[in-house]
Amino acid sequence: MAAAATLARQIARSGVLPLCHGPPAWGRAARQPPGLPLAPCRAFSNNKIMVELDESSGVATMKFKSPPVNSLSLEFLTEFSISLEKLENNRACRGVIITSAVPKIFSSGLDITEMCGKSTEHYAEFWRAVQEMWLRLYSSNMVTVAAVNGSSPAGGCLMALSCDYRIMVENPKFSIGLNEAQLGIVAPFWFKDTFVNVVGHRVAERSLQLGSLHPAPEALKFGLVDELVPEEKLQERTGAVMAQWLALPDHARQLTKSMMRKAVLDRLVAHREEDIQNFISFISKESIQKSLRMYMEMLKKKKG
Repeated sequence: MAAAATLARQIARSGVLPLCHGPPAWGRAARQPPGLPLAPCRAFSNNKIMVELDESSGVATMKFKSPPVNSLSLEFLTEFSISLEKLENNRACRGVIITSAVPKIFSSGLDITEMCGKSTEHYAEFWRAVQEMWLRLYSSNMVTVAAVNGSSPAGGCLMALSCDYRIMVENPKFSIGLNEAQLGIVAPFWFKDTFVNVVGHRVAERSLQLGSLHPAPEALKFGLVDELVPEEKLQERTGAVMAQWLALPDHARQLTKSMMRKAVLDRLVAHREEDIQNFISFISKESIQKSLRMYMEMLKKKKG
């Protein structure tokens, strides 16, 4: 516990004297003792995602920065998988915090424009990118903590579910859930499996059939998120949780995680091409395309 407390203090941000240029990372100590060199910090930023690694704590932060709603476009998904792979291959990185730089939204989920009026080749490329994102995140050897600082429907919920731990801002206006049924879309089996493994079969079955979006307090009640915190405490609490997980030996935690998740991962790997073809067949149906067009029109009217 002493080790966790020490690391928590190192990880928590106090808002003073950040140790490298650019936005402060959640995994970086905010103050160094006088006379000591600055802790090494590595940052790389793509168009859609900002990544910063604090090598002293071994914690990286991935911030979604694709306004207005951090939708999971092909470009976003590709950047995410590449960024996660870079961190996975960096021995200095042991944990990653996933959060949003866009106010009031974690991620709105899959980009509807990628699934409407495109070629079968594009649908295949897009769905493969969705699969890759999940396979990498769900199987990651790193400790993964989702700091859900806004609403997180559909694919955004999947990303949070794929992490080891979920902390959500305590705001009843923020909601989370796999609401694909509201758009006439069926959540794929690996979405479903991930959901069931977190909340249990009955809650998942009811929520998936109704396409429910659960307000933060309800999400906590159902176990969809692990805890709620006031927004101003989110960074501090995320750092403390990360420290608690990192205080354990990596190998034991990693092997346990693999044991718990292997069957779900293997199922998609074994049926990956079939899953892509099922997606193409489903999304290409005129009834589904019509539903997506109507939804896009509704969004346009809302913006107007």
